[in-house]
Amino acid sequence: MKGWVGKFVEIRSDDELKGLLWGTAYGFFIMFSYYILRAVRDEISSADRGNLQILWTAVFFVMLVAVPLYSWMASKWSRGVFVPLANRCSVGGILGSAVTASLAEVLPTFSLLLIACIPLEMASWCALVLHRRFETGNVRVEGESSRAITGNAWTGMRAVFASPYLLGIAGFIALMTFVSTMLYFQQAHLVADAFSDRGVRTAFFAKIDLVVNILTVVFQVYLTARIVKWLGVGLTLAMVPIVMTLGFVALGLYPTLAIFVVIHVVYRAGRYGMTKPAREMLWTVLGREEKYKAKPFLDAAVYRGGDLVSGWIYTGLAAIGLSIGAIALVAAPVAGIWAILGLRLGRREETLAQAQGETT
Repeated sequence: MKGWVGKFVEIRSDDELKGLLWGTAYGFFIMFSYYILRAVRDEISSADRGNLQILWTAVFFVMLVAVPLYSWMASKWSRGVFVPLANRCSVGGILGSAVTASLAEVLPTFSLLLIACIPLEMASWCALVLHRRFETGNVRVEGESSRAITGNAWTGMRAVFASPYLLGIAGFIALMTFVSTMLYFQQAHLVADAFSDRGVRTAFFAKIDLVVNILTVVFQVYLTARIVKWLGVGLTLAMVPIVMTLGFVALGLYPTLAIFVVIHVVYRAGRYGMTKPAREMLWTVLGREEKYKAKPFLDAAVYRGGDLVSGWIYTGLAAIGLSIGAIALVAAPVAGIWAILGLRLGRREETLAQAQGETT
C-alpha cells in the first residue's frame, strides 16, 4: 500500500500513510453525503424557485461566519494532509451522485436525507480518529511558517483593497459568481417547467452531478496541468469564460433545457477541473501574509456576496419582464469581461513569477 500511494505523494512514515488514508476516507464520506444532499437541495430550489434570492441572502450571512472559522481550523493541519485528497475524495462525489440518481425516483426525499446521514456519521468517526491518533490540532512546523499571522477580520479586506492584483482576483471571483448564479436560477426554472415529479427532478440533478464529477476528475488528472503548460495561466483562466460567453448567446437564442444542460455541464466541469486549479496558481506569487489574510475575505465576503448580489440582479431582471433567454443575453457580455480579466490576471501572475525567478 505504501509503495502504491508513494507514486502519487511523498510518504515519510507509516503514521503519515495511516493519517493520509483516514483523511481520504473522511473526504470520501463527506463528498458522498454532499452529492446526495446537493441533488435534493437543487430540487427544493427548483420547487421553491420564487424565493431563491432569499436563500442566497441567508447563505451569505452564514458563510461570513463559517469560512473564517474553517480557515482557522485548517491552519492547524499539516499541508501534506490536504494535497493528495482532492481526486480521491471525488470518487465519493461520483458514488453519491450515482446512488441518488438510482434511488431518487423510488424513495421519498426524507429517505434520501436519512441515507445521507450515514456517510456523514462515518466521516465524523474518521475525524475523531484523525484528531486522537494524529493530533491534527497540534501540528508544529519550523521556520517562517511557524510564525503566527496577526490581524483581525478587517485585515484581509484592507489587504485586498491595497493591492491591484488582489482586487483583480476579487473581481474575477465576483464575475464567476455572477455567471454561476445566472445559471443556477435558470436551471431552477427550466427544470421545474420540464418535470412535474419531484423524484424525477432529483434524479435529473443527480445525473448532471455524476457527469460533472467524472469530467472534473478527467480534467484534474489528465488535462489541466497540460493545458496550463501549453497555454499559460491566463488563457487557462479565460477558457471557461469564453465558452460561457458563447453559451449564454446560444441559450439566449435557444432557451431550451437541452441547450442549458450542455452549457451547465461544460461550465461546472471546466470550472472545477480547470478554472479553480488555475485560479489557485494566482496565489503562488504572493507572500504568506497577503495570501492568508486576503483569502478568507475573498472566499466569504466576495464569493458569497457575489452570489447575494447576483441573485437579486436576476430577480430584478425577471421582475421587469425579461425571459430566461433575454437574461442569458444580458449575462453574455459579463462573461466576456470575465474572460478579459482572466487574461490580464494571468499576464500579471507571469510577470510577478518572473520577477521572483519562478516558473508557473
